[in-house]
Amino acid sequence: MKYDHADKACELFAGGLNCAQAVFTAFSDVTGIDEETSKRLSSSFGGGMGRMREVCGTCSGMFMVLGLLFGADTERDDKLKAAHYRRVQELAGQFREVHGTIVCRDLLKNLSVSSTPTPEKRTEQYYKVRPCVRFVRTAAELLDKYLEENM
Repeated sequence: MKYDHADKACELFAGGLNCAQAVFTAFSDVTGIDEETSKRLSSSFGGGMGRMREVCGTCSGMFMVLGLLFGADTERDDKLKAAHYRRVQELAGQFREVHGTIVCRDLLKNLSVSSTPTPEKRTEQYYKVRPCVRFVRTAAELLDKYLEENM
């Protein structure tokens, strides 16, 4: 099956969702989780987890989709857990190949970024200098490709 969620993810980000919400919510047709719940569930992961600039929210959104679709749901099956962690590491590695890292603060190294809890205003200038939409697109495209090859 052919998947194409990148444009929707970018539109959601441009519409004001954080990076994790944009990626995770764009895939709600695949996860079966409605958009409102998707937005709420992924809201904590924007800005590298609550704007702490840790793991990029686009990657967190991508990993959440993987977990819903392929994640282990048993406590004692280490083979299933290992297979799932392998998926996560594979997609993280592909993202890293494109952007050099999966860490928010490193992705935004050329910007003066704060880890305060207050989000920046989404102005025209914000979108001109903020590279995050590129990361949103990459995560959605990588996940689409993975789903095409594995579903």
